[in-house]
Amino acid sequence: MAVDAKSVPLEDQEEQERQVQRHDAPAHNPSAPPDEFFDISTTVDPSYVISLIRKLLPANASNNHNSHGDVFYAHVQELETDHTDKTAPTLSGDRLLHVSNDGSESMEIADDFHKSAPEERQNNGSYDGAEQCGHSVPVGEEAWEEYGCILWDLAASKTHAELMVQNLILEVLLANLVVSQSLRAMEITLGIIGNLACHEVPMKHIVSTIGLIGTVVDQLFSEDAQCLCEACRLLTVGLQSSECISWAKELQSEHILSRILWIAENSLNPQLIEKSVEVLLATIESSEEVVLILLPPLMKLGLASLLINLLDFEMSQLLSERVPERYPVLDVILRSIEALSVIDGHSQEICSNKDLFRLVCDLVKLPDKVEVANSCITAGVLIANILSDEPHLASEISQDLPFLQGLLDIFPFSSEDLEARSALWNIIARLLVRVQENEMSRSALQQYVSVLVSKSDAIEDDLLDFQLDELNSKARTTSLRRIISLLNQWTASKDDDKENEMMGNRYEDDINIDRLLDCCCKHSEPNKSVLI
Repeated sequence: MAVDAKSVPLEDQEEQERQVQRHDAPAHNPSAPPDEFFDISTTVDPSYVISLIRKLLPANASNNHNSHGDVFYAHVQELETDHTDKTAPTLSGDRLLHVSNDGSESMEIADDFHKSAPEERQNNGSYDGAEQCGHSVPVGEEAWEEYGCILWDLAASKTHAELMVQNLILEVLLANLVVSQSLRAMEITLGIIGNLACHEVPMKHIVSTIGLIGTVVDQLFSEDAQCLCEACRLLTVGLQSSECISWAKELQSEHILSRILWIAENSLNPQLIEKSVEVLLATIESSEEVVLILLPPLMKLGLASLLINLLDFEMSQLLSERVPERYPVLDVILRSIEALSVIDGHSQEICSNKDLFRLVCDLVKLPDKVEVANSCITAGVLIANILSDEPHLASEISQDLPFLQGLLDIFPFSSEDLEARSALWNIIARLLVRVQENEMSRSALQQYVSVLVSKSDAIEDDLLDFQLDELNSKARTTSLRRIISLLNQWTASKDDDKENEMMGNRYEDDINIDRLLDCCCKHSEPNKSVLI
């Protein structure tokens, strides 16, 4: 890296030149080569970021001679030492440390750093003489966590992330994963790597750092829920990235895949269930090569049955007690099952499962869908996929009016999702073509008409929006023609029944039926629907 020399004070430049020429620098922390300056624009002083990285060095890093120790020791010799900002503040003030729990947002800290520097430089001994001379001073556990959390947040920024990897943060973090440390420190380390992995250039550095991915995968055998959450988050990002094959190869052993499934199945922590299932979803939705590497062994180990069992449990929780923190769990489980239902060679195990079909139908029939709207949309798409493979199941729900009403209730939530809307019309078409209105009792016909009329606003809004999409759906056209037939049959039966003259709300019902009938007629012809 290089920084414009104009941005470095003259006295600092002279000090840098003297340090480069010195031959007695500490062997464990030598000076950087003279061409190692900074060219990254950032709101936080690059020297300060580097000083934080140095503070994360494990106290026993130079004595670590396991499988990764020698590699790390060679790298740490290169770590920048003399660009540390002499005026950088210490980090004891709470105002400097508004750290998010998930480490997902970059902190706005640059101004506070420089405003508070003079006072804190005088009142805190963190920056002592040894450090300013280029020595790396081990910090206590609390201070390590403090500095690590700041880097965790800063790593969410692409600019800061690239600066960090250019200054050996990955080697420092790898050393921290290898040596013995607190669970909180392990969580922070994984969190920093997880944020770095969200950026293309740092991800390439992660993949090229010898032993790092394997060491991250080893953390799946931790017993700490938060460490496991961060490990799973990092694996998910890896499987979603352009470097996904490298991550898949590290995960392909049956031992590792079994552990991921075990975590998802046995955890009592909703967040950990969510994060572990996200790894499975990322696998299913990843590149074709990753799917070929990981999905067959996962299916052999019982992936499909695991997901269905998890859905069964979440549905029982949803129906007995609404717990908002479990909604994301339900959503990611359904997304995983839906993704699996369209993969050739594996969809049959999903689509032929009657328990699954019952569960997703129950979700569609849920009266209050607002809090779980996304899950209901996914359930609709999944049902459409199942009926495509198992069309005979439509007969089992063709007389289920709460299910039909539930489908129509989903339309307002899916206005931005063309796939979901098309799936809903596909299901409705499959149901209504099995309804024989000429053979139905009058009370049964009335119930169908009542459901359709009660949801006429949702139907009409969706049809009007379809005009904007210029989407001519065969399933939608079939559905509308069947609705027209049902409404006409009901109108005819009422005209023949003189007792209807005694119904007090006949006039209002007729208006609503006529309005829905008119709307359906206008949109039932594909060549006309976009012209209205």
